[in-house]
Amino acid sequence: MRGIALAFITVLLGASASVSGSCPAWSVVRAQKEIDSLVQQLAIWDEAYYQQGKSQVSDAVYDNLRETLSAWRRCIKRVPEAESVHLGSAGRFLHPVAHTGLKKLPDERSVAVWAKGREGLWVQPKIDGVAVTLIYQNGRLIKLLSRGDGIKGEDWTHKAADIAAIPHQVPEPLTNSVLQGELFLKRDGHIQSQMGGINARAKVAGEMLRTGSVSERNALGLFIWAWPDGPQRLAEKLRILREAGFLLTASWSRPVSSTAEIARLRDTWFHHPLPFVTDGIVIRQEREPQATSWRPGHGEWAVAWKYPPAEKITGVRNVHFTVGRTGKVSVVLELEEIQLDDKRVRRVNIGSLKRWQQWDVVAGDKVKISLAGQGIPRIEEVVWRVSQRDKPVPEMDSFTPVSCLYASTECAQQFLARLTWMSQKTVLDLPGVSQSTWRHLYMSTRLQHIFSWLGLSRESLLDLPGMTAKKSALLWHRFSLSRKQPFIRWVLAMGMPLPRSAFDVFKNRRWQQLADWDETRWQTLPGVGSTGARRLMDFVKHPQVAALAAFLGQHDIQGFSDQ
Repeated sequence: MRGIALAFITVLLGASASVSGSCPAWSVVRAQKEIDSLVQQLAIWDEAYYQQGKSQVSDAVYDNLRETLSAWRRCIKRVPEAESVHLGSAGRFLHPVAHTGLKKLPDERSVAVWAKGREGLWVQPKIDGVAVTLIYQNGRLIKLLSRGDGIKGEDWTHKAADIAAIPHQVPEPLTNSVLQGELFLKRDGHIQSQMGGINARAKVAGEMLRTGSVSERNALGLFIWAWPDGPQRLAEKLRILREAGFLLTASWSRPVSSTAEIARLRDTWFHHPLPFVTDGIVIRQEREPQATSWRPGHGEWAVAWKYPPAEKITGVRNVHFTVGRTGKVSVVLELEEIQLDDKRVRRVNIGSLKRWQQWDVVAGDKVKISLAGQGIPRIEEVVWRVSQRDKPVPEMDSFTPVSCLYASTECAQQFLARLTWMSQKTVLDLPGVSQSTWRHLYMSTRLQHIFSWLGLSRESLLDLPGMTAKKSALLWHRFSLSRKQPFIRWVLAMGMPLPRSAFDVFKNRRWQQLADWDETRWQTLPGVGSTGARRLMDFVKHPQVAALAAFLGQHDIQGFSDQ
C-alpha cells in the first residue's frame, strides 16, 4: 500500500538510481522546473489518497515517481536525501499503536542480507487490501480505524457490524488489545501469477468509503498481521488469534529457517490458488519492540518481498527512428534498463510515426512496459510526461519502397533492412546470413547495391577482416545456392510490392515481360487494384530497379537473363 512506500521512501533512496537512471542531461533551471511539476502532481495524488481515499494512480507508478523525484533532487543537490514526505492529516482518530509499514526488498540477495543473524523468522502472504486497526476493550470491539497515515485514521466502526469476518467479542487475553490487519476481498482459488491484482484493494476501499452498509457480509475477509505487545512467540499469538475467531493468520503463517525456503514459499504462493489477492510475501521475526516505540517507517522487524511485476515503469532516454526495407519509419524508445521476467529490456518499438504521435512520448518521460507474446516488450502507458516537450523531427519523406536500393550514408538502415529481408526462408533462403553478417559485408566490401554480393568471389570473402575460412566457405555456399532460386523469389528480394495472391502468376514470367505491362495488365493480377497497379508499374520502370534487373541478368539469374 502507498502508506508503506511513503514511510520507507528514505530507505529506498539508495536503490532509486536503478529505477530512475542516471541524472538527466538538463540544466539546473530545467531540472528545477521538472521537479516543481512532479511535486505538484504528487501533492494532488496525496490529497486524493489521504483525504478522500481515492487512488488516482497505482502504487507502482506512485512509488516510482516518488523515487524519481528524490533522484532528481539529488542530481541538483538542492534537497537533502532524507527529506520527509508531507502526508497531511489522513484522519481524525489517533491509532493506539502506529502502523509502521514495510520496507520492500528487491530480490533474494537483499532478503538474505536482512535475514542474516535474525532468529524466529516467519513468512506470511502480503495480502492486497486495506489496512485497519481493531481496538478491543473489555472483550468488545470499540473501534475500527482505517490506516490513514499510520498515526491517525478514519473511524469505520459503523461498518464492522456488516463484516462477518470481524469478531465483535473476544476472550482473554485479547479482551483489552490492539490488533492490526488487512481487510481484503475474498477469492476462490485466486492464482496471482495468472490473474494479477484485479483491482482488489480499490474494491475493498470502495466498500468502506461509500455511504451505507457493506453490500455483502461475507464478501470481505480479515487477516491479522500484528498484535502489538502480544505474546513474544508468534506460535502462541497464532493459537490465541485462531481461538478468538481470527482463523486465517494461523493458516497462512509459516516458520522458515533459510532464504531458499523463503524463496520457495514465495514461488509456491505466486503460482498456486489462494483465498485472496496478494502482491508478495511478508517476512517477519518473532521478537518485536514494545508498541510505544512503533513509528511509521521504522518497522525493521518485518519486510516485504513483492512478486515480479507483469509490468514495470522506466524512463525514456531517447527516441530513435528506424527505417525498414519498404521505407516505413518506425519509432523505437531507448529506455533505462529494466528486468522483466527473464529479459533485460533496453528498447521498445512503438510502431509508426502516427502511433508515436498518439503516445506523445519524449526523452525524460516515464512509461509502463510489459512483455507481449513471445516475450516482446511493449509500451502499456505513459505514466508521466516531463513539462518540456523536446520532440525530435524525423525525416518522413526521404524513404520510399524504391529508395535505398543503392548504398549511401543516409540509406544505411533501409539498405541493411533490405539485405536482411533477403535471408528469410520465403525469399532467398540464406540461413546463417544474419543482420550482423550483412552489416559486416556492408562495412567491409562497400556494397554498391542490394545485389552486389553476387559479385563477391570465394577469395574476396576470405580476405575480409574477421572472416574465417569456414565462415567464408559457408557464405560462398549460401550465395551460390541462391542463384538457383526461382524468378518470383528474386522479384521479392528486389522489394516489389506484390500481393501473395499474385505469386503463382510469376512462376513462368520474365522481367522483360513485366517491363512491357501497362496499368490495365497489372490490374488483372489477383489482389491488385488500380492503386496497386500504378505502384507496381512505377516500381518496375524505376531507373534503379531497371539497373538491378540488368545486373541480375548479367549474373544469369532465372527470369532476368536472355537465356
